[in-house]
Amino acid sequence: MKGLIATLKQIWAVEELRKRILYTLLLILVYRIGSFIVLPGINAEALNSTSSQGGILSLINMFAGGAFSRASIMALGIMPYISASIVMQLLGMAVPTFQRLQREGESGRKKINQYTRILTIGICLFQAPSYMVAYVPQEAIISNTTMWWIQAVAVLTAGTMFVTWLGERITDRGIGNGISLIITIGIIAGLPGAFLQEVGTKITDGGFVLLLVELVLFLLVIVLTILLVQGTRRIPVHTAKRVIGRGSKQAMAGGQRSYIPLKINQAGVMPIIFAQALMFVPALVFTDTFLETTFSDVQGFWYNLVFFLMIVIFTYFYTAIMMNPVQMADELKRNGSFIPGVKPGKKTSDFIEGLISRLVFPGSIFLGIIAIMPAFAMIGGIDQGFAYFFGGTSLLIMVGVVLDTLQQIESHLLNRHYDGLIKGGRIKGRSSSSAVTMSQAL
Repeated sequence: MKGLIATLKQIWAVEELRKRILYTLLLILVYRIGSFIVLPGINAEALNSTSSQGGILSLINMFAGGAFSRASIMALGIMPYISASIVMQLLGMAVPTFQRLQREGESGRKKINQYTRILTIGICLFQAPSYMVAYVPQEAIISNTTMWWIQAVAVLTAGTMFVTWLGERITDRGIGNGISLIITIGIIAGLPGAFLQEVGTKITDGGFVLLLVELVLFLLVIVLTILLVQGTRRIPVHTAKRVIGRGSKQAMAGGQRSYIPLKINQAGVMPIIFAQALMFVPALVFTDTFLETTFSDVQGFWYNLVFFLMIVIFTYFYTAIMMNPVQMADELKRNGSFIPGVKPGKKTSDFIEGLISRLVFPGSIFLGIIAIMPAFAMIGGIDQGFAYFFGGTSLLIMVGVVLDTLQQIESHLLNRHYDGLIKGGRIKGRSSSSAVTMSQAL
């Protein structure tokens, strides 16, 4: 406890870090307040008395921080932006124009972000009417007119764009990945209520021993998830010695040993977010059809099979985007570095590519298994609300984002010669400062 208090004091003593944390908390507060503001023209009491949730609706509502069930101005949440990002990344792999933009650096990234926002608006204009037709009871609408529908669609679209703006501001001026952090906050908001409901149900039914078993398994899944997120394969790298300078100013440089950290789950939580965003589409758009029935049953075989396969595919896809073995080999050669026992150039790129492939396969399989565990938890008798945190998308996102946020906070502390948030200066599996420098260069 004393170590935790000392660390909090160190965090508060760093002015830049303090401002970033306070700024992040302020924007999160704005987001949570907005999730409780009901759409103009909707009777909140009628909405609460007539709405019921289950299956995929509970999952969508959890990702939106409860805004979905409340018909909030932020009911669509951040998922339209995630869907637009998926489309833009696919275009970046298939369309030469977007490939050139990706290679243009900062200017290209700004253009891609602008196109992503425009596409997000288009997706919102399509999803907003579908949401109101399928999930907002007609008796809850005070004045069901054409003008109201136009206003509601505009407000829902503006709400999503505002949430996107909040996420970008947190990324630029706050702590962590703002988009992922907003999703995490929405998930965490429902955890206390779901846990208390599970405790109350088990105590009422006399299942106290079963509740203890559930908690032990819950902690075990958390540990396994952390191992998945933090697991790293280190590639040793040597830098050849070379003489720099002339005459009396000559000096020896290089001769250092470092490593390139390759994570087992290099893609992080993004495959989960991408896959879940696409899983929402059939249930939101194709109402009263076979697709809605199939993709609304989170315990169903086909839902979980498709979800598992999409996570595996997106893990490979996102890793291929993030990791470029050829570029990594070129950077090593340019810096006078090499992997012991591997020739520079193509041999190095082939070695790195093969190693990445061997890491991605078990990582993607394990990621998919954890993602579908809530279905098995519900089949085992765990209440649906708490089962969503029993592994699955919720836990993976929470663990990944929390660890990423801790890492960013720790980086600020290490830059000012403070100890990290974990004993020993860094979380196990995290790269050392020299390795971080190497990975950033690559």
